[in-house]
Amino acid sequence: MSILDRDLLGAFCRHTHVELPGAPSGPLAGLTFGLKDIFDVAGHKTGFGCPDWLRTHDAAKVHSVVAKKLLDAGATLAGKTHTEEMAFSLTGENAHYGTPTNLRAPDRVPGGSSSGSAAAVAGELVDFAIGSDTGGSVRGPASFCGIYGIRPTHGRISLEGVCPLAPGFDTCGWFARDAALLARVGDVLLGGKPATPGRVLLAQDAFALAMPEAQQALQPALARVAKVLGQPEAVTVSAEGLNEWFEVFRVLQFAEIWATHREWVTRVKPNFGPAIGKRFEAVAKVTPAEVAQMVPQREEIAERLDKLLAGNAILLLPSVPDVAPLLNCPHEQTTAFRERAMGMLCISGIGRLPQVSLPLATVNGLPLGLSMVAARGNDEMLLAVARQIA
Repeated sequence: MSILDRDLLGAFCRHTHVELPGAPSGPLAGLTFGLKDIFDVAGHKTGFGCPDWLRTHDAAKVHSVVAKKLLDAGATLAGKTHTEEMAFSLTGENAHYGTPTNLRAPDRVPGGSSSGSAAAVAGELVDFAIGSDTGGSVRGPASFCGIYGIRPTHGRISLEGVCPLAPGFDTCGWFARDAALLARVGDVLLGGKPATPGRVLLAQDAFALAMPEAQQALQPALARVAKVLGQPEAVTVSAEGLNEWFEVFRVLQFAEIWATHREWVTRVKPNFGPAIGKRFEAVAKVTPAEVAQMVPQREEIAERLDKLLAGNAILLLPSVPDVAPLLNCPHEQTTAFRERAMGMLCISGIGRLPQVSLPLATVNGLPLGLSMVAARGNDEMLLAVARQIA
């Protein structure tokens, strides 16, 4: 039976469906995975959540590096999972293909842009699923759907054969229902050894961005982490304010998106959904002067984060400021949530840092994630600590 026959959540793509068996043996043999429809599979088209992209691009000639590694490790590809259009949003609502169901909160969004991958894992359709995280597209859905998710160190995992959004921020991430499997996938895609954790820090300015109920709900999760790592030391991550950091992230991300897709957008004039259309209008307005101002600021922030996280430190913060927003929220409410969320999500993006979201809290029965951030290259340490906490 195909995954499409079992998928009652709308997590998998009908228009780019492909199934492939994994190698007969390997560290992931016997496991199934979903692959976000931005990763190439040889002989098949990659849809990128956009009918006009699908129409104007040929089938891939070779597998993306990530897909090949997983298949070679024995994992079986169950199918391609839905993404928000052009992988460019945090809610997971696609105007063309619909919104995958968040099984933990069916009247709320699954989170984007890796919406199908998160929904497929939360709904137990596959063992794990691959997503991507540029501004929060694994960490947000992981929190909203009550599962584990990782955004790795920028550049650790090859993005060859992956549709880009903003290459200076894009990463390949993944989801699982348990920390042990999250780490097993990391063994294949990362292949390093974990360091021993150092001091534990609590990002008080990131916690201040969370809604009061969310802050309260995360207290037992912090106590659980403290039993493993010790009591955290409160720190202020951004002296100038995290919303200032988000502006640095926004300008540079928007400029990269337009540089990457300007030629295709101006030539094809794609029929974007309303929300994504508005966002592409915005990315086209970023000026070279703004970019020139923000580039050195990003590097200065990254240096400060390197110092903060030296000695294998682990920084704790909410994955997002609140539980998943309701489906079909007015544009203004969605924008307000995204801007509050990006104040905390931009930390890892600007610093090129790994971050793991742990499904350790609920607010009125709805999932909420607590995140751990570490220095560049300490992905395996975070995965090992997540297993200890679990």
